[in-house]
Amino acid sequence: MSTENNAPVVSNFIRNIIDEDLASGKHSAIVTRFPPEPNGYLHVGHAKSICLNFGLAEDYQGKCNLRMDDTNPEKESDEFVQSIKDSVEWLGFKWDGNVRFASDYFDALYDYAVELIKSGKAFVCDLNAEEMRAYRGSLTEPGKNSPFRDRSVEENLDLFTRMRNGEFPDGSKTLRLKIDMASGNVNLRDPVIYRIRRAHHHRTGDKWCIYPMYDYTHCISDALEGITHSLCTLEFEDHRPLYDWVLDNITIPCHPRQYEFSRLELLYALTSKRKLQALVTDGLVDGWNDPRMPTIEGMRRRGFSPAGIRLFAQRIGVSKGENIIDMSVLEGAVREMLENESPRVMAVLDPIKVTLTNFDAAVTASRSAPFHPHHPEFGEREVPIAREIWIERDDFAEVPPPKWQRLTAGGEVRLRYSYVIKCDEVIKDADGKVVELKCSIDHDTLGKNPEGRKVKGVIHWVSAEHAIEADVRLYDRLFTEPRPDAVRGDDGEYVDFRQFLNPESLKTVTAFVEDAVLKAAPESRFQFERLGYFVTDRYDHQQGVRAVFNRTVGLRDNWSK
Repeated sequence: MSTENNAPVVSNFIRNIIDEDLASGKHSAIVTRFPPEPNGYLHVGHAKSICLNFGLAEDYQGKCNLRMDDTNPEKESDEFVQSIKDSVEWLGFKWDGNVRFASDYFDALYDYAVELIKSGKAFVCDLNAEEMRAYRGSLTEPGKNSPFRDRSVEENLDLFTRMRNGEFPDGSKTLRLKIDMASGNVNLRDPVIYRIRRAHHHRTGDKWCIYPMYDYTHCISDALEGITHSLCTLEFEDHRPLYDWVLDNITIPCHPRQYEFSRLELLYALTSKRKLQALVTDGLVDGWNDPRMPTIEGMRRRGFSPAGIRLFAQRIGVSKGENIIDMSVLEGAVREMLENESPRVMAVLDPIKVTLTNFDAAVTASRSAPFHPHHPEFGEREVPIAREIWIERDDFAEVPPPKWQRLTAGGEVRLRYSYVIKCDEVIKDADGKVVELKCSIDHDTLGKNPEGRKVKGVIHWVSAEHAIEADVRLYDRLFTEPRPDAVRGDDGEYVDFRQFLNPESLKTVTAFVEDAVLKAAPESRFQFERLGYFVTDRYDHQQGVRAVFNRTVGLRDNWSK
């Protein structure tokens, strides 16, 4: 991909193949595609594929299609289609022409199936699913031919037409390719390419009661669209012979080539739509766009920027080797981009009240502060001060640990963009909890160091009079295990990944934040000084009424410490 995110483009085996194809004249331009099934929201693994396919098209001045592989109507919906389009656009990519659908090709797919029947390469089979499994064999034993494999072309054509016309019950017949039941590759053991399923399709309605299978549909869709490089993850490597067989045995002018790369496995997350769907269905998360979810919509709501995700995709690279990536790599890329993009404000998440006993409205002054130290174009804001302010509870210690540089009883600290204050009195409640600090201002320290002594510590704060209340959601990793779906019990069986949900993955607090943020639109990103990066929630933040923030990432990676 391009180097706009300050990450150099690193060559990989796919780029080498493209370079060779263009140099040899095999292709004059490249056409890639991103072909998700619209049966869920896209996740971080899809983000890698999006960045790869669209990024290659950008870099080589080619085209990239967005195609919904919608061959399974029972699990697909317009909601998922829209979320996929939104995610691709949000990441900063534009597909060539209109969004394409495998269902656009249902008539052509049917005609190619008829062609295969006429050439004696496909047959209608009456075996049910259980019988088909028994006939299929195993990884060590060959399968055996279906008793219906030798039906005549005429009988197969008649049965297939009647399947389309709805004369048979669901599941009673399939159309299978006639390849090789003794093949060492089980994908070539007479695979099913059509099944009877009376299900309402989100685009074709009830026009069809037979639907093509994914492997059959995918290669033909690629060919019809003139795809030059069909990129998919390694689990489809064993499917490539079937991809090629289908295209070699129909009259279609284009024969794309499939290339496989390793799928992304992100630690402390799941990259399986089926398992993510289970979290949503079971109510264990607040929908597909829950900020703890590794979906693109979830990451967006969490405050990750498109530039951060694209930088992450560049850094993890493309290869055939294992692509197991720690969450800190993703968070690091996001943090790096937010550092430059985000205005700074102050917020207090766990407040303790400080009363400035010698505050004098006629004497005590406020200062302006930049929204970003390196971006004057971001502007400045006034940082007002009042008699009562809020500071973080953990910025005060009655009994300070060694090398403590924050506030303590009798000690001094500087308020960020303001004065040096001294803690003169500590007030506690009946349980011994500190509820208030009484402090005095050194009025000679606004914008300058105190005379005759050094004050090392600087803490953030907000004026109790001027700050606004905000709901702040503090997110942590969704799972306590790095590979939650790969843990085996004593019996050798996989443990249900739900057992490793992190009970501390969400904590909501009422915080106090500079009032400048109340005017911010949803999805505005900020750095809360000394605390981390936060975003106004895209759904719940009410501009000018109520501030709702999600913590994106901390200022540094503290997970491993």
